[in-house]
Amino acid sequence: MPNLLAITGSPSAHSRTAVVSDHVARRLAHSGFETAHLSVRDLPAADLLSARRGEPAIRRALEAVAAADGLVIATPVYKASYTGLLKAFLDLLPQDGLAGKTVLPLVTGGSLAHVLTIDYALRPVLAALGARHVTAGRFVLDSSVERGSGPDRLRPEAELDLYQAVDEFADALRHAPVASSSPCSAYRRPR
Repeated sequence: MPNLLAITGSPSAHSRTAVVSDHVARRLAHSGFETAHLSVRDLPAADLLSARRGEPAIRRALEAVAAADGLVIATPVYKASYTGLLKAFLDLLPQDGLAGKTVLPLVTGGSLAHVLTIDYALRPVLAALGARHVTAGRFVLDSSVERGSGPDRLRPEAELDLYQAVDEFADALRHAPVASSSPCSAYRRPR
């Protein structure tokens, strides 16, 4: 079964984007996929911004991307685009760093005015990095992520829409040639 890496590009420790990404990773894990999660904010900032690819944490992150068959790339909208934090990480990948990979782009934001961020900002960079197949992504409104005293959750209609995209992504992965068999074990598994 293909292995997957969910990459979250939010600088926030309590990110709605991370909640959405964790939901996706859990659904994929329940479907039998090997999943791991990389939060770019946890990488050493000086090494990330100085493009120190040889530093241990950065090297492990890049190796995890290379080992993954599929990627979930999740980011909040900042200034009508994906975050600079995610951009700094994507810039560390080689020009063909996503070659042979299937990618599910996810974007969270406060307004439907930013729904085209996937197609006009994120999808072009994923294609430029050589992604084999970028599936139909999803935009999730911040208001669809419910926080409270219990576990964070998505509103049912948002969860249904998100899971449709996840199922399409899983189907694309099942029918794609497997590029590697190395697990992305350097990163935490979804709860």
